[in-house]
This record gives sequence, structure tokens and C-alpha cells, in this order.
Amino acid sequence: MLNVQSSMDFKYFPHTQDDLKAMMEKAGVKDFDGLYAQIPESIRFRGDYKLPSGMSEMEVRDLFAKLGSQNKQLTCFAGYGVYDHYTPSVIPSLLQRSEFLTSYTPYQAEISQGTLHYIFEYQSMMTELTGMDISNASMYDGTTAAAEAMMMAVAAGKKQNKVLVSGALNPKTREVLDTYALHQGIELVTIPVKDGVTDLSTLNSQLSTLEGVAGVMVQQPNVYGIVEDFTGFAEACHEQKALFIMDSVAADLAVLKTPGEWGADIAVGDGQSLGIPMLFGGPYVGYMCCTEKLIRKMPGRIVGMTKDNRDQRAFVLTLQAREQHIRRQKATSNICSNQSLMALFVTVYLSLMGKQGIKEAAQLSYAGAHYLCDKLQKTGKFHLVYDKPFFNEFLVRYDGNLDNLFSCYTMNGILPGVRMNDGNLLIAVTEKRTKEEIDRFVEALPLVNGLH
Repeated sequence: MLNVQSSMDFKYFPHTQDDLKAMMEKAGVKDFDGLYAQIPESIRFRGDYKLPSGMSEMEVRDLFAKLGSQNKQLTCFAGYGVYDHYTPSVIPSLLQRSEFLTSYTPYQAEISQGTLHYIFEYQSMMTELTGMDISNASMYDGTTAAAEAMMMAVAAGKKQNKVLVSGALNPKTREVLDTYALHQGIELVTIPVKDGVTDLSTLNSQLSTLEGVAGVMVQQPNVYGIVEDFTGFAEACHEQKALFIMDSVAADLAVLKTPGEWGADIAVGDGQSLGIPMLFGGPYVGYMCCTEKLIRKMPGRIVGMTKDNRDQRAFVLTLQAREQHIRRQKATSNICSNQSLMALFVTVYLSLMGKQGIKEAAQLSYAGAHYLCDKLQKTGKFHLVYDKPFFNEFLVRYDGNLDNLFSCYTMNGILPGVRMNDGNLLIAVTEKRTKEEIDRFVEALPLVNGLH
């Protein structure tokens, strides 16, 4: 007999005792222990799980309130791909509307009009923000969107298997690219950095001498916060029949030159900067946009608008070329989770802020970062590493002990930035940082110096 509880004890388990017995017979084992026979007894857990007893709702709330009170809330000047932007309070309420809040993948248009509608609006807004022709219906996050763009370039290039990647790309993104490329037969080649920016002359040399280059990937602003001048990049790529890929912080595109204006073929990045809280690392949402000629190579769903038999506006899944259940091994991607809830978050944010609102938020971030940078340099303790234009993030060298600096600042309620591998400090400012908070950052410096 199988030593299992009745499936009636677990309302989400559909299998009956007869089902379980049939599966065991098919697997050639007598019981569930037989499934784990190859696992050494020495590493198998035989005790009772130390699970707490059940609690009432009030007890659970109290428990988590006490756990939450142990967190120390710091004024955040850290960035490095994740930014402390303002989230309008109305967004969570709108996300919970019944026509929107669902984990259901919208295959059946007749019961998914709310989901399909906001995905359509999301696509429309992202194409306008990036200056591109087409947007898909969201990716997991910015790093995996970049990896999908890498594979998309290789798929479009057919026999081409090399992708040139700027050395000024965020290392977190590069690590994901390396992981994806490992078993895809893709070779990644780094474009050197010169004075903090991607070296165009070396890129031209690589494009002309290397065979099989499918794409070139750069970041804007780059990992050092520098706004790069990509004049000539798209032309250099297209002359060698390679695709030009730009990875950009979504919010910054409200005021910066768009990937479309730079001549990019694929635009990717993270949408977290469009009002999504930092959330201890996720969930976020990646965006991917491209030119119209690449639409068939793009992973993810594309929602379109049409009219029904009553001549009323309706939304449908126009294209889902990546779906493995349709194309199987020919699918452009095997990402299959419905990640669009965070796309809805971005859509509501952009709708509430409007064009002028997101521009103002970006301008405030820019102004705050430059104000702080100037104040820090005047102390004589901080030096800008690269004398290049930056947006809301900048890299400085600190004349002192960086560990002491972090210790003192965090004790005073400030997260001063991100420590880079080269011993420098990357500082970011968003529209949430007030003049008082920025001044307090500078005023706390004498306390740090007292530790030296």
C-alpha cells in the first residue's frame, strides 16, 4: 500500500490513490521511498519539520510588524540599476481591480479584455518612450531582457554567433549574458572602455576583423552613470550587417535621446525606474522594443486592437511567436510566465505621470545628482573619476577609508551609494531626494573624517 494521505487532505492535489498507484507502477517502484532509493541514507532527512503552529490573522500581523521593525530605513543614494523612485499611492488600488489582477495568461480574448487592454497600452507607451516601432508584452527584468536581445540578434543573423558587448555594461547584466550564452553557442566579445565610455575606434576594428558578428550591445547611461555619445555606432553595425542593441534605464528616456533616435534595432532595459519600488530586489519588469522588420524574431506576446462583430473595440493576442506550445523547438524563447502584472504597474504609472510628469521627475533627478556632485567635490575628499556628462548617477573616488565611510553614514541613516570593485563609490540621486537630504549627506562627512 502507498503510504500517502488522501488527496482530499490537500485541496490542490487532484490525484486519487488509484492515480498514485498507477504512476508508481509505471515508474517501476512499489512506493514513494522507491523514488528516492538512489539518495544516500546519510543525507536524507528523517526528522520532523520545525514548523510553527497556526496563528490567527492578528497574530500573523503582529509577528510581521515586529520583524519589519528590525529593518533600518536608510535614505537611499544607491543605484547601480535599481533606483528609489516615487510610487504614486493610487497605483496599488488600481492594480487590484478585478479586470486587471489575474495570473491568467490571456489566451482567451473574450474573458481577458482587461488584461489585453492594459498590455496594449503598455506596448504603446513603451514604443513612444523608446522611439521604436514594436514593443512586446513584458519580460522578467532588464538583465534577462538583455539576454533575450542577445539571442534575438543571433537568431536574426542566422550563421552569425558573436555579440560584441560594451565594457561599460552593468556587470550584473554581463553575468546573465554569459550564463545564457554558455549553452547557446554564442561567443561574447568585450568592447574596451576608454575614459569611461565605449571605444568606437576599437569597435570599428572589431567589426571589420571579426567574423560572424550578429550584434553590438551598449548601455545608456552606462554603468558609471555616463551619458554616452553613440554617434556612428548604428552605422558601423549596419555596415557589417550586425544589429545595434541599446540597454537603457527606462525613466531616463523621458529626456535623453531615445534608442530609436540613435538608430538602434533593439531597445531593452528594466522598467523598475518607472515607479516600481525597489522591493528588496524584485519583482521588476524588463522591456523590449525593436524595429518592425524584427517582429518575427521578438520573444513574448504582442497584443493588437481590432473590432468585434458588433463593431466595438476589442483586444487580441496578435502574435505569440515565441510560445513553445505552438512552435516547440522553433520558439524564439521559452519564457512562459505571465509577467504582465508589473507591466500594468508601469502602465498606470506612466498614465498618472504623463509626459510632463516623467520629464519633471527625470529633471529633478538630474539636478539633484549634479548638486550633490558639486558639493562633494568642494569638500576636497571626493573626486569625479571621469570628467564626462552624467545623468543622475556618478562615480567618485573617496580620499579615505571607504569602509569607515559606509559605517558612519549608515549609522546616521544614509546609504551613501554602491561600492564598486575598483574601490570607487557610485552615487545615485532620484526625484525623491530632497535638498535637505542631499545637504545632510555632505554635512555628515566631518563625522566620517573623525574616524580616520
